[in-house]
Amino acid sequence: MGRRREYDEEKVLDAALCVFWRKGYEGASYADLTQAAGVERPALYAAFGNKEALFRRVLDRYAERFMTHYPEALALPTSREVAAHLLRSSVELNTRFPDQAGCLGINGAVAGSDESEPVRQALVEFRAGGEARLRERFEAAQAEGDLPASASPAALAAFIMAVMHGMAVQAKGGFSREMLQAVADQALATWPGAAAA
Repeated sequence: MGRRREYDEEKVLDAALCVFWRKGYEGASYADLTQAAGVERPALYAAFGNKEALFRRVLDRYAERFMTHYPEALALPTSREVAAHLLRSSVELNTRFPDQAGCLGINGAVAGSDESEPVRQALVEFRAGGEARLRERFEAAQAEGDLPASASPAALAAFIMAVMHGMAVQAKGGFSREMLQAVADQALATWPGAAAA
């Protein structure tokens, strides 16, 4: 019979999420992770494998717990409401925790060492998946007549993602929630048909 684990795996994942969110993948050391989780390094290895495997589990947990605004937004009736919900929710998430400003998907690994390339690639795929879902939603909006024929659903999706990513970087750099909300409002002011909204 195997030895019973003396820790709560859910709490360990939450602790690791906080560390990765605050320090990024490269910046989070095993000492940081074990100290935050309250477990020894061998136990962390035994439960999750290497640091990359732990980060991938944390990224799934982040999506599950903190990205619920994404499907909520995609279900809204107009493209502008979709964009507004995403931007405003991003402002809230990026500034919710003062010691974890920004977004795990951005803070995690914008650039890194050769050894962390698989993690950087996983984050690229994480962000690209969100952009693809948004583009599809805007394509549907255009087919329904909510967006003009001259609008580019792909460009609009890339624009919203660029604004959200930029706000995550700004939040990490100390921008206030009020300033980020002003950025979101400015982005929405450029929305096709926004003058009539």
